[in-house]
Amino acid sequence: MNGRQRISAALRGEWPDRVPVMLHNFLMAAREAGVPQREFRRDPSAAAASFIRAVEAYDYDGVLVDIDTATLAEALGVPVRHPDHEPAHGVGARLHELEEVHDLPPPDIGRHPRVQVWVEAVRLLRAHFRDEVFIRGNCDQAPFSLAGLMRGQADWLVDLLDPEKHAAALALLDYCEGAVAQFLGLMTEAGADMLSNGDSPAGPDVVSPAMYARFAQPGEARLAEAAHALGLPYALHICGDTTRILDRMLATGADALELDYKTDAAAAHAAMKARAAFIGNIDPSGVLALGSPAEVERATRQLVELFADTPRFILNAGCAIPAETPPENLRAMIRAAR
Repeated sequence: MNGRQRISAALRGEWPDRVPVMLHNFLMAAREAGVPQREFRRDPSAAAASFIRAVEAYDYDGVLVDIDTATLAEALGVPVRHPDHEPAHGVGARLHELEEVHDLPPPDIGRHPRVQVWVEAVRLLRAHFRDEVFIRGNCDQAPFSLAGLMRGQADWLVDLLDPEKHAAALALLDYCEGAVAQFLGLMTEAGADMLSNGDSPAGPDVVSPAMYARFAQPGEARLAEAAHALGLPYALHICGDTTRILDRMLATGADALELDYKTDAAAAHAAMKARAAFIGNIDPSGVLALGSPAEVERATRQLVELFADTPRFILNAGCAIPAETPPENLRAMIRAAR
């Protein structure tokens, strides 16, 4: 089997010939290629070349195309800062009052230059790897997270506590969902094997499970359905400890959940092994970046052994791998899986 076949098999619930590895390593890939983040997010050729170099250096199975968490927000008018050596990030809100959502023009993200960088990077990777390496086209933020960037995270959470603002909040979520759905379509056309979104503020570390169920999960479910209508599997990522909402995340219909190291892996195994692929969840900072190779290998073997009774397992870190991660630690993780 090649990398694309391994990950595809795991997503279908079929046994691959070995544990597939798909890394959330855009920060590390760019740094090792000598590409500053400013260039990485502006030049699709530089982004693609960084991922190609990383696959050749570490021999893993799937590329997760990710650039930052502010591209869709910027395409929708959120002020964004562009540091030279860090990912772009929002620095203000698009909506000073929630009710301003009703005055927004229809979303049209396809021509935004930064969106096109993500899409063109996927095209270049598909042309280079052909059918050998799996390409996951991440589509930036899911609606709940994107709405927080549009409104400003603190104000967004306060708005959700006011029942009188719920109609406008749902309108903003619908607006953001429309923008994300456009991104799914663009990534599909570019040749991605899988689509995904991150919805980090939707987890129990930030909002209650009840709030997740009302305001975040419905949009995630519709995106999973949209991905399936496009003919591709869908993955959902939420940061933090998602143990309490695993069943609701699975109810979205996502084919895979990429889970943070804070989530109880045993609980995730029990909930997911017959329903969706588990992607994760080695601690990216405390273990991969700061641990020894022996510690990385031990953590990896424990996780691989836990999921040894199911093919629905794809090894990764629990979130983005820090740029400073020692190469020998990443090799130790991959070696332990194989």
